[in-house]
Amino acid sequence: MSRVSHTTGMSAMLQKLSELFSARRAPAGYRPGVTLEHLRRNLGLAGYEVCGPTTARVALDDLGLQLEIVERTESQLLMHLVMTEFVLRIPASQQGTASFELHHTGAVRRTGIRCRQRSGDKAVLSVLQTELQAGSALHRALMPLDFKRLRIDLQDRQWCVRLEHMGGSEVVNRMPAFRRYIALSSDQRAWLLNALSGFQRALQAH
Repeated sequence: MSRVSHTTGMSAMLQKLSELFSARRAPAGYRPGVTLEHLRRNLGLAGYEVCGPTTARVALDDLGLQLEIVERTESQLLMHLVMTEFVLRIPASQQGTASFELHHTGAVRRTGIRCRQRSGDKAVLSVLQTELQAGSALHRALMPLDFKRLRIDLQDRQWCVRLEHMGGSEVVNRMPAFRRYIALSSDQRAWLLNALSGFQRALQAH
């Protein structure tokens, strides 16, 4: 190996290590729990309980839901974002392991829901596709919902749904300095709870 190639390889490796450690470091100005408090007031749910600096639990007895909410940060140039992730865990009768990501389809307007399998047992995909087919209750709940990320995992006989909404988040800028909380509208709040209830009903049968 030439000296130039060796130096280039070392530089690339050091760059990747730098990016890895930077991604794990909390961004400057991040205040754990602040966005969760905004979200608590925004949702207005009686069963909301803070259980850690960046985590909360919500018990919705009327819907039969037990949710975990987790703060997640994302660093950008001279700013960072604080997102909240809604986590729903459901016992599964289905065996195996699998991981899926869900997205809206359509370039200009939403036309449907696409389920992309990331890993695991291919047979599990048919279970989700059946529950997400057009016209189903779960499909109707997800279509108007402004979610940013939606992931479903099956492992150790448990489904885990992780949903990150575009609202319920905070933008923190350093230059100029400002913070802005992006609230969930009343409609989005209702559709969010409908979607999570829909996942619970759909997946607990599998």
